[in-house]
Amino acid sequence: MGINRMGRGKTVKVSIQTLGCKLNQAESERIAREMAKAGYVLVSPSERADICILNSCTVTNIADRKVRQALRNMKEQNSDAFIVATGCYAERAPEELMRIEGVKYTFGNKEKGKLVESLSSLEPALVPDNAEHGPQAKRRTRAFIRVQDGCTSFCAYCIVPYVRGKEKSRPADEIVAEVKDLVSEGYKEVVLTGTEIGAYFYEGVNLKRLVERILAETNIQRLRLSSLQPPEIVPGFIELWKDGRLCRHFHISLQSGSGTVLGRMRRRYTVEDYRNAVSMIRARVPEAAITTDIIVGFPGETGKEFEESYNLGREMRFARIHVFSYSPRPLTEAAKMPNQIDGKVKKERSRKLLALSKESSQRFLERFISKTMTVLWEQPEGDGTWSGLTDNYIKVYLKSREDLTNKFTDVKLMKLYRDGMEAIQ
Repeated sequence: MGINRMGRGKTVKVSIQTLGCKLNQAESERIAREMAKAGYVLVSPSERADICILNSCTVTNIADRKVRQALRNMKEQNSDAFIVATGCYAERAPEELMRIEGVKYTFGNKEKGKLVESLSSLEPALVPDNAEHGPQAKRRTRAFIRVQDGCTSFCAYCIVPYVRGKEKSRPADEIVAEVKDLVSEGYKEVVLTGTEIGAYFYEGVNLKRLVERILAETNIQRLRLSSLQPPEIVPGFIELWKDGRLCRHFHISLQSGSGTVLGRMRRRYTVEDYRNAVSMIRARVPEAAITTDIIVGFPGETGKEFEESYNLGREMRFARIHVFSYSPRPLTEAAKMPNQIDGKVKKERSRKLLALSKESSQRFLERFISKTMTVLWEQPEGDGTWSGLTDNYIKVYLKSREDLTNKFTDVKLMKLYRDGMEAIQ
């Protein structure tokens, strides 16, 4: 059914595609729930839709390129659809996105919360009369919840404070109520996310107290935290992991293993702070997965400074390293720094660090061969294979004729397979 022939009361299909961080995923899920409640039918991005929404990222120039390509693909796949761009790129440079053929509207982060309401006002012909459909395209397993937004750290390389604004936290009562609602809808795992969740603070409630309340007041079976900073890893906080519902996965961004580079980046910790945080986790949370981000080619990064990053990455035995080549971002201090690193040098350093990431990941996974782990199954992969996650973020694959969607089962991990491990029951 073409959009131009659509009238009120007819089915309106909406697809939502997300690029970037877990905060974007949380916000996309909220938009999806609001769309479903308003009567829209949610479909996957691979299906034809009447409205296509892209929640964008702008953290690097590669992210920008992926956004532009995704919007062009939407136009090719849905020539008559209304294409909407929202998120960080739409906040930073909406005029750039409006020049892409097919893009009808942009909504920055400040407008994202009212996207559904605004669309209804702007395009009344696309407002369905039918009752709530529910999120048909979503297999309820794991949900992302935004607990805070914004950042005031202004690290030298980062555009996030400019596109997300000042730190602001949601009321704890509201977050607890949302977790309860998600549990009632069938979700078994919730991920708390934000620009900097360690900065969460609302009317005397900090992140530790928020986690305590969620664990005490809801029946969520798994609670995962998206990302933390080294100074937030303190004994009182780590004690929370005595509750087995807290997932043993810590994503702690490193960005550089060189103290001098960390200083130029304006990061608020030292290499020794990072070592201490990792040591504390390993001492108190057995078998925890620790993942990280590392930037290569920051302005002025010498060969020696890169080697310091590489060597610390090896020393930390990360479960996974996300490698980023430094990308100058508008408005940021680093974009104006001298001694920008040549692209070929950044590419070679990325290659070396990616090889270390692969090696580190394999070593982490090998520790669990022949161990029995509990997996929350998420989706079929084809050929009778299912995939899911352990609490310490190992992706597991299992052959089964049973519908395992959203079920916990204990399996024996047998060998490395694809991007995780193969298991048997």
